[in-house]
Amino acid sequence: MKKLIIISLTLCLLSAYPSKAGPAHTIYKGTASWYSQTDPGVLETTANMEIFDDSKLTCAMWNLPFNTLLKVTNLDNDKTVYVRVNDRGPAKRLVNRGRIIDLSKKAFSYLGDLDKGIIRVRVEVLTWSTS
Repeated sequence: MKKLIIISLTLCLLSAYPSKAGPAHTIYKGTASWYSQTDPGVLETTANMEIFDDSKLTCAMWNLPFNTLLKVTNLDNDKTVYVRVNDRGPAKRLVNRGRIIDLSKKAFSYLGDLDKGIIRVRVEVLTWSTS
């Protein structure tokens, strides 16, 4: 019985932490897009219930906790921006095509031309959030 309690407690503690991404300094490579308040289907609030503001340096990723800080680098011109995860995305159908992150309009503008719409990026986890 004592072993069962210890195993149960261990499983509860482990399940409290995200398992789809690693700690700080994890690096992802893929493509990034941007989204704006004027896009069809974009809600007024983000997945963590903040008011969506495309003039902030924020992003959407599926596998990182909210408030995780990221360094995003355009692989074609080495421009960099620092963003905070506050939403979920990109759309699942786009993830299957290598899309790993949706950036706010302002964040994307630091990396590349908004008219291009998609860029190749490296995403580095700087601080791992547990919230």
